Amino acid sequence: MQQEVIELGFSPERVFATGVELNGTMRDCIRLNLNLRCASQVLFAIKSFLATGPDQLYQELLTLPWEQMIKSDGYFTITSNVDNINIRTPLFANVKMKDAIVDRMREKTNSRPNSGPNLDEAVFHLYWKENEAEIFIDTSGETLAKHGYRKIPGKAPMLEALAAATILATKWDRKSPFINPMCGSSTIAIEAALIATNRRPGLFRNNYAFMHLVGYDKGIYESERQQLFQQILEVPELTIIASDISDDAVNISKINAAAAGVEHNIKFSVCDFELTEVPEGENGIVFFNPEYGDRLGVEAELQITYKRIGDFMKKKCRGYSGYIFTGNLELAKKIGLKASRRIEFYTSKIDCRLLEYELYLGTKRVDN
Repeated sequence: MQQEVIELGFSPERVFATGVELNGTMRDCIRLNLNLRCASQVLFAIKSFLATGPDQLYQELLTLPWEQMIKSDGYFTITSNVDNINIRTPLFANVKMKDAIVDRMREKTNSRPNSGPNLDEAVFHLYWKENEAEIFIDTSGETLAKHGYRKIPGKAPMLEALAAATILATKWDRKSPFINPMCGSSTIAIEAALIATNRRPGLFRNNYAFMHLVGYDKGIYESERQQLFQQILEVPELTIIASDISDDAVNISKINAAAAGVEHNIKFSVCDFELTEVPEGENGIVFFNPEYGDRLGVEAELQITYKRIGDFMKKKCRGYSGYIFTGNLELAKKIGLKASRRIEFYTSKIDCRLLEYELYLGTKRVDN
């Protein structure tokens, strides 16, 4: 995500494991929401304070000008990340925050907005760790991690934001061949095509939480969204190849690629991965996201599959960089090639790795 933010012209103030912090305006939040591929939310900080318990939290929240942020006849949602010894459940903190907002609105406007769990209108986020609390406007609402084009998910699909993040972590130059055997519903291949042609997630979504705030300027949003269309690149020589042994998976892939507007950028084929076309040359990428035994497949069978993947890369992908995304490092040992990089990712609660292999001519088999 840091790389994305910098490419958009921002200078991060702080980078941490789960995000990036920077100084900006609400217009910047609109731009970030429309452009970021790897983010889940764009939060706009409005106040930080000390709060030892729920009563102090409530009193601090009463001082915020909620009437300047929410319409009196609107709707809002509270989300939270709470770790305080005086709070047994985050839902209690959410209720205290909701009560403070409603009481303030009644006092200032003689009316009150509705509230509930839906994330399709105004959303506010409470971060409360020990005695330190911070309040944010969640300008995204529904997560940005789902990019909105995937009409049919297929089996065990990779989240779009995660797929984009793994691709951005590779050495791919966005021009050389990108080969995705065992493509499933083709989230990886589609995200590669979107990245290469500079199609941004904001093209596929038309509702964000920032649209439901007092003072929302529709003209700014429309101007930022128009830029998304203007910056799309045509890359006529782009080669992205996706294959799967399942007819259903490839049919789903074609539907999703069409929804994303990149079906003409991807060549699909139904075959065993060992028969996937790999154009000759260097600087290309071959990217596998095989099953790793947590939901699909049996580990004993997957050991054979991983060995075959290693043999395929060694024999047919010389001159390429190979990547395998897996949550099972024991299975990864069956690949039989030494990884040049191991990049850590988390998906749900699974500790995963993106393993990089330099597939030089004459690569020898080694034990991991």
